[in-house]
Amino acid sequence: MARIIAASLGDCIHVIGVRNFLHRATLAGHDVRFLGATLSPEGFVRAVAEDDPDVVGVSYRLSTDACRALLVDLKDRLEAAGLLEDRLYLFGGTAATGAVARELGLFSEIFDGRWSRGEILAYLRRLAGEGDSDAASSAAPPDTLIERIRAAAPHPLLRHHIGLETVEATVGAVARLSEERVLDVISIAPDQTAQEAFFREDGQSGRSSGAGGVPVRTPEDLARIYEATRRGNRPLCRCYSGTADVFQWAEMLARTIHNAWCAVPLTWYNEMDRRGPRTLGQSIAEAKQLMRWHAKRGIPVEVNEPHQWSLRRASDAVAAATAYLAAFNAKQAGVREYVAQYMLNTPAGTSTSMDLAKVLAMIDLVEGLHDDEFRSYRQVRPGLSSFPVDPDAGRARLVLSTLVGMALRPSILHVVAYCEGAHIAGPEEIVESARMARWTISEASTDALFEELLEAPQVQRRKEQVLKEAQAILDAIAQLAGDEPDPLASGVAIERAIRLGILDAPDLEGNEAAAGAAWTAILDGACVSVDPNTGTPLAEEERIARILSEASGR
Repeated sequence: MARIIAASLGDCIHVIGVRNFLHRATLAGHDVRFLGATLSPEGFVRAVAEDDPDVVGVSYRLSTDACRALLVDLKDRLEAAGLLEDRLYLFGGTAATGAVARELGLFSEIFDGRWSRGEILAYLRRLAGEGDSDAASSAAPPDTLIERIRAAAPHPLLRHHIGLETVEATVGAVARLSEERVLDVISIAPDQTAQEAFFREDGQSGRSSGAGGVPVRTPEDLARIYEATRRGNRPLCRCYSGTADVFQWAEMLARTIHNAWCAVPLTWYNEMDRRGPRTLGQSIAEAKQLMRWHAKRGIPVEVNEPHQWSLRRASDAVAAATAYLAAFNAKQAGVREYVAQYMLNTPAGTSTSMDLAKVLAMIDLVEGLHDDEFRSYRQVRPGLSSFPVDPDAGRARLVLSTLVGMALRPSILHVVAYCEGAHIAGPEEIVESARMARWTISEASTDALFEELLEAPQVQRRKEQVLKEAQAILDAIAQLAGDEPDPLASGVAIERAIRLGILDAPDLEGNEAAAGAAWTAILDGACVSVDPNTGTPLAEEERIARILSEASGR
């Protein structure tokens, strides 16, 4: 607990921000005293000398010239009185007066409207945890994912990806995003050459640079990007695993960017999606080993599996089944902290109610695995393909997706910039998008309206249907494993399920590693399997029976 005093300075009569800050400080367990409005620099010095507080809050929201003169006067008086040491000075104001305050070097933090209510409360909770006045470093946000989730609760962490065409541009963008304090997690998006051939110089020749992300080519490139996050709110840094040499990638990411969590698919990044040279069976085995590698080091794991299937128009039941397979295999690999990603608006045309039903089915399956040794954290994101080209429509999509996602009470919200239906987002667009998401979150957090959507009869009926059909898929995969003790952890059974078509998607047609025989359609807002001859809905039990019957007759 800290002793906090605060007031508005000079001729500034605006105190709502000060009072709100002190109210949150009280909620965080601090001892607070409001000194009133229009306190002179001399008054501040007297109050600091008399109260000997741990934290001093100074607010000013009027002109920048007057602000500068008052703050210089205040700093000079505090220095002359020997009152600058052994306490924190915080400033609250507008973006313009905040910029003036930042120039003086007096204040440990500047609250200029860029901090969300959740961030401010989390900051104050960190101060309360220390109980001493040397809080400048102790108030820094936690540097591990789970601690940061807990500190931000009940608000989710915000994440966005960044990968511009050069390392230099990406470093600058990451520094800007960190200083703006709009994100808790920055995901590095390496280009395809880096993902496939980072450790193979011979494989880099003749390939394009900067296609799909930043062209990192050395560990030092990644270290520079991480160093750019060591400012502002010090966001966590993370990166997807490579699509080849995955264990070298894992070690390098842990060493250079302190990878906040591992993201690896169970059945992708191989011959099936042509994103790497590995066979399907090889990549499944390596994915499980990679999960185990991170589990032994206490690094959380995300298996970004179900949305890969939905992106290829797999049925909702297949997506739900693969969500369970991903979490189950992570648990079997010893993962204790699991990030479960739920992508909304995918495939295109999915309605909001049916989207929620599918995700609720996934949540039931994944969180049914929870015990003392395994816990998942919900990460919600909108689907990129749902973003229109028009920027105003993109903003509307971002807000709507955020509102719907908040009904699911996520621990992490993966923001997709409003412009990404048209082009890759730069720092300005990411900042704008993150601020839109934060405002939407603050509104949704106090309104149970969207949570009531989850209890709608049509949502619950569809959820139960998805669960039933997903279970039929899982049962069929387990049968393929024979007498293995953990049949759903059998890489052989999972690979065979893909090659037979038990796990299948329309956009895998013509793929050498998969059946590619499934047909799906959006019916009443849900993505369901359909009979290829009639276009009518086809229950997963019937679809599977046809596949197994045909396989046995070969």
